[in-house]
Amino acid sequence: MTNHESAELHKRVERYEAAVSELRAAHRDVKELLLDQVLFERWQQLGAELGFSAMRQQSAAQQGQGERDLAALSNQIPEMSDSWAS
Repeated sequence: MTNHESAELHKRVERYEAAVSELRAAHRDVKELLLDQVLFERWQQLGAELGFSAMRQQSAAQQGQGERDLAALSNQIPEMSDSWAS
C-alpha cells in the first residue's frame, strides 16, 4: 500500500466514523422524541381513566403572550415595591 492509498484510507475511515457518530446522535434524538410521545400518550390515557384531561403545550403565539404578560408584571413589581416603601 502506498502513502497515497494509506492517506486516502485514513480519510475514508474518518468520514465513516463521523457518519456513524452523526447516525448515533440522530438515533438518540429520535428515540428521545418517540419516548416522550409514548410517555405523554400513556400519561394522557391514565389521566383519562382517572377523569382528567390533558392538553399539549401552548402554541407559540400563546407562549409569546404569556411572556409579554410576565414582562409587564415584572415591570410593575418595582413600582409596587416603591409604593410599599413610602
